[in-house]
Amino acid sequence: MSASKKTAWAVAAALFLPLVTAAPAAHAEEKEKQPLPPAEMSKVGGPLLGLPGTQVRLNAGAPVLPKELSGRSWIVADAETGEVLAAHNAHWPLAPASTLKMLFADTLLPKFPRTQNHLVTGQDMLGIGDGSSLVGIKEKQTYSVHDLWLGVFLRSGNDAVHVLTSMNNGLARTVADMNAHAAELQALDTVVVSPDGYDAPQQVSSAYDLTLIARNGMQKPDFREYAATARAAFPGEAKPGKKRETFEIQNTNRLLTGDLGVAPYPGIAGVKNGNTTHAGATFTGVAERNGKVLLVTVMNPSSKEQHAVYRETARLLDWGFAAAGKVTPVGELVPPRSARTESAAPDDGAVPAPAPGKNAPHGTTAAAGKAGGVGIALGVAGGVLVLLAAAVFLVNRRWPLAASAARRRRPQGEDRSAAESRESSPESPESPESPESPESPAQESSEGRESAETQENPKSQESKESQESQESEESPETQGSPRPGVTP
Repeated sequence: MSASKKTAWAVAAALFLPLVTAAPAAHAEEKEKQPLPPAEMSKVGGPLLGLPGTQVRLNAGAPVLPKELSGRSWIVADAETGEVLAAHNAHWPLAPASTLKMLFADTLLPKFPRTQNHLVTGQDMLGIGDGSSLVGIKEKQTYSVHDLWLGVFLRSGNDAVHVLTSMNNGLARTVADMNAHAAELQALDTVVVSPDGYDAPQQVSSAYDLTLIARNGMQKPDFREYAATARAAFPGEAKPGKKRETFEIQNTNRLLTGDLGVAPYPGIAGVKNGNTTHAGATFTGVAERNGKVLLVTVMNPSSKEQHAVYRETARLLDWGFAAAGKVTPVGELVPPRSARTESAAPDDGAVPAPAPGKNAPHGTTAAAGKAGGVGIALGVAGGVLVLLAAAVFLVNRRWPLAASAARRRRPQGEDRSAAESRESSPESPESPESPESPESPAQESSEGRESAETQENPKSQESKESQESQESEESPETQGSPRPGVTP
């Protein structure tokens, strides 16, 4: 080889060798940046729920967990008994997005009669974060408390949240009330900074806490009603000499309404979805099948699958209904502190914990409930607390399931596969069914998502789909220019 060729090879090697050797290092650095769950987490509800990774104990005949799960944290629980059937990083404190509105509602709903009217002032509307989802509340207009809660539950309206917060003597008071209520429910992973769930430093919750909050909220008839309402008329701007017009608002819970290519889930009755830059997509849902009522929460899935948070929730619900009675619980949804007494003892019937890993049981609390009729049965008869002789508690709760035939978009008895097939080609996949109205502002979408953390399932290590991160769980439309902190 000539000297000139040797020199050329040496120069090429000097140029390209650093690039080749740097590639694995860059890949390793990228993996290191992916968040991992804390090594130790809260043990509320049972010691296994404090362990990182998936916790499930399958008995004979039990189906295996779905493979297509990428949520950073998720939980499947029996809403009636409180038994946790399976969980994954259940106590990982993560940004909750608008699922935090469940705590807001559970805290403030009892404070104001639904018929009470409120004249909105400019002060009520201060502090709404840029890019927030809005229901379309106007200053100098009067709204009933019922209207405001429809705005919170259906459109995840931060404007409605701010008006109710103002009615509750302001931000500081409302945040204090919510944190106190979370402590009463033993939702100890939860820290409230912004009542609407808008991204804020140190504001966190967990799949366990959100499920606990939803379970308590669904004890309230108004909470159940709003969570299960698919669409409603909302007051427009009142104009002198004219009858006040209304515009339709639709629930942004896609498993309830079945929009944007997601089929309605059979038996769904709420509860709340959310999506922000920091939180990613979050969702807590409750559904009933053959008298069994399940709660599922999924937080921040990393899958590239469109609407992954809903699809993974549906898979976990399917699994939970199939696995009922065939798994040993890995923990429990604990009752509120007020349900205990100072002398209350732990449940002696708890199953001994197995070695850490995929399987593990714990004790339970008890409850009972039924649902039936067209779609989902409406009634639930509240919670009943029974204190036994030695102050050992037993919580009996009948669980809600509310939605009428008019709210359902499939014939009675239609199975999920048929519904999905029929819903796979929606008339307008990129817009809500509610008609356009000058009174109904478009809702802001969330832009950007955090990088996915390393999951136990290799498939779940893929980065989040850009559409899943950029598309609001609340509305496909956008309003203004989004920025980090957008909350549905």
